[in-house]
Amino acid sequence: MALRDFPRHPLTFGPSPIHPLDRLSNHLGGARIWAKREDVNSGLAFGGNKTRKLEYLIPDALAQGADTLVSIGGIQSNHTRQVAAVAAHLGLKAVLVQEQWVDWPDSVNDRVGNILLSRLTGADVRISADGFGIGFKDSWTQAIADVEAAGGTPYPIPAGASDHRLGGLGFANWAHEVAAQETELGVFFDTIVVCSVTGSTHAGMIAGFADLVANFGGARRRVIGIDASAKIDATREQVARIARNTAELIGVGRPISDDEVTVLEGWAGDYYGIPVESTNNAIRLTASLEGVIIDPVYEGKSMAGLIDLVTSGDIGPDSNVLYAHLGGQPAINAYSALYH
Repeated sequence: MALRDFPRHPLTFGPSPIHPLDRLSNHLGGARIWAKREDVNSGLAFGGNKTRKLEYLIPDALAQGADTLVSIGGIQSNHTRQVAAVAAHLGLKAVLVQEQWVDWPDSVNDRVGNILLSRLTGADVRISADGFGIGFKDSWTQAIADVEAAGGTPYPIPAGASDHRLGGLGFANWAHEVAAQETELGVFFDTIVVCSVTGSTHAGMIAGFADLVANFGGARRRVIGIDASAKIDATREQVARIARNTAELIGVGRPISDDEVTVLEGWAGDYYGIPVESTNNAIRLTASLEGVIIDPVYEGKSMAGLIDLVTSGDIGPDSNVLYAHLGGQPAINAYSALYH
């Protein structure tokens, strides 16, 4: 099958916008930086990258007769917020397992930001004491069993919608969307920078751009993942596995090679979800120069990576860099003590 053959339920406004970050580019004095804005891609609880993934999971859920979406993430999960909003939009129920992924002392951490929005949209929000991990969890398995025991039909969605057969399709389609926008804009993005944690956003991009090269005559480009998990080996392995599975699913026609899977460490700090100095500097710089708000968990770390790669010359001065803004800003409310 080709990517276009998979059913897709539109949940976004259409192609997410791309615009130049000229003041940031001038400040760094190297490559020209652009942003593709998944944070404004939908009207459902502020949207974000997971909404794009859910466009491909929802037809599968509806085909199975599901009445409840069951997912998992941290207390301030962008993903579970988007699952809750999509469920409300479609008239489905949502059960969300919210784990203690981040040891963060903010007194309102479990009452503001993403989790507040999940509650507003009517989700059954269940707080779990379990810590961070991108694998399958017993708490999630129990939530699925609870729905079944109550006579419901659950549709399980793993963390980040990532370790799911269809999890990479949303960002494979994103790659095709970028190619169409490049034609409109008259620019070629030779380098893509994205945050990597549960893996399918980055992996989908790898598969989608490989599809463009193999089947549509596209040119190769760098897709750079910036690790924010602080578990680099697990993240790199998951990105590679999902990228290869997605490429096979959409008919790329060749395996994804090791050199196509780039996940860089150095900006995550020691723990997932804990901002470090470079994170906070990137957040303040992007906001003060561009009026663009990024978050302390994902975009603050990927932007810190981009800044260093541009200023060091690793990304050359003639490059056009596309920064993937994945839409994590609601979580910044849980880190208010840092920004005053």
